[in-house]
Amino acid sequence: MTASVLIVDDQVLIRSGLRQLVGASPAFEVVAEAGDGAEAVAQARAHRPDVVLMDVRMPRVDGVAATAQLMRFAAPPKVLVLTGFDVDDRVLDALEAGACGFLFKDLTPWQLETAMRTVLAGGRVIAPAVLDSLVRRATGPARSGAVPDGLDRLGGSERRVLALIGSGLTNAQIARRLHLSQASVKTYVSRALAKLGLDNRTQAAILAYEAGLAGTECGWDRDAV
Repeated sequence: MTASVLIVDDQVLIRSGLRQLVGASPAFEVVAEAGDGAEAVAQARAHRPDVVLMDVRMPRVDGVAATAQLMRFAAPPKVLVLTGFDVDDRVLDALEAGACGFLFKDLTPWQLETAMRTVLAGGRVIAPAVLDSLVRRATGPARSGAVPDGLDRLGGSERRVLALIGSGLTNAQIARRLHLSQASVKTYVSRALAKLGLDNRTQAAILAYEAGLAGTECGWDRDAV
């Protein structure tokens, strides 16, 4: 079954490039485009897309405000917010508005397809460099070396998985990196969250960052999704 996509960006060339990226996968189809947040909400109401690729900075109504409006739909789409900035101070705003991910615009077709599949499956996707901005806003200066409560109760695999969550990896990427099945990774994630008293992966990423674990299991660059 083909998933429908709405592309939102105030620059025609960016929309054209994203349309080509989406078109590279037979699993996704662009059903509409919009040049600002207000038009995005109107197009989403008319076409009911499964995924919205949302520019964060646009005139009139920006991507954060548009995302918040889309979340009021009875069946809201999955919103992936895109930025052209290395560090964007709207990261936390977009996620709090209901976005499922925050990525750079210079994506490869594989990265974009993977991100869209991830959010449709109920996951989140945050580019590693963007994750750093999110964590710094949420926690203030990192307290590298601090040991949060419960961390000493984690087994070796749970600790490695936590470190990779802190670096922004999805379960599929963690599975490949550690040579595990995705089912095993999911189990380790669930155990780690339970032992640490956390509700979600964002909290786990923040804890890993505070403890100085993020990035200890792999070298990151901005091309990872």
